[in-house]
Amino acid sequence: MTALEGYPVDAPALRGPVVFDQRWCDAAFLHWPVAADEVRRLFPAGTRPDVFDGRTYVGLVAFAMRSAGFGRLGAVPYFGSFLETNVRLYSVDDAGRHGVLFRTLDASRLAIVPFARALVGVPYVWSRLSCTREGARIDYGGRRRWPGRGPTSRVVLEVGEAVEPTPLETWLTARWGLHSRVLGRTWWTPNQHPSWPLREARAVRVEDQFVSAAGIRAAGQMLRPLFSPGVRTQFGVPRPL
Repeated sequence: MTALEGYPVDAPALRGPVVFDQRWCDAAFLHWPVAADEVRRLFPAGTRPDVFDGRTYVGLVAFAMRSAGFGRLGAVPYFGSFLETNVRLYSVDDAGRHGVLFRTLDASRLAIVPFARALVGVPYVWSRLSCTREGARIDYGGRRRWPGRGPTSRVVLEVGEAVEPTPLETWLTARWGLHSRVLGRTWWTPNQHPSWPLREARAVRVEDQFVSAAGIRAAGQMLRPLFSPGVRTQFGVPRPL
């Protein structure tokens, strides 16, 4: 596709109850183009790489999870707040649902790792993560602890003014669900949130091993980084494809 005509720029309303409720704060978005044919093997049955103007992308997204909880019961103390850095690909299924496919989700809270892996089939890993801010500069650091100890990531951004996203940037950030593999089946888990309020950012330092550790090789230069102060998001009931 080359334009957003017909693309769901705004989140469809969730059908059924809210399963998870959380806030994503201080989010950094870094993206590189990748060859769709090279990553196709990573997608579960019933899904394929989503493409924009003939290309697909890998995202490195770092943020702070805040006030996560189940349904409408409110935030879970302590366990509901942690740092996360994820490596994600962009997926579409035969029903035309545009989502994300997580390759890894590095989390600073060990207790949620086995729970998320078993319940929703999301590949969480335990890492030492940091996020510090001084003025306009924000610094994200990470070192993986388990499983696959070793890979590191360091991203330092200089946050600038608010921007209107390009069509490609809208396509990359307006994603209303995730595809995953659980118990031999592919699942779709919908989510909803307001459009990301985005700011331009300058890359001061990008030294990342998380993307390559996920088995993904960039096929071009990094897009301009983006930053968002965050959104509140809600997830609905997972459904098999």
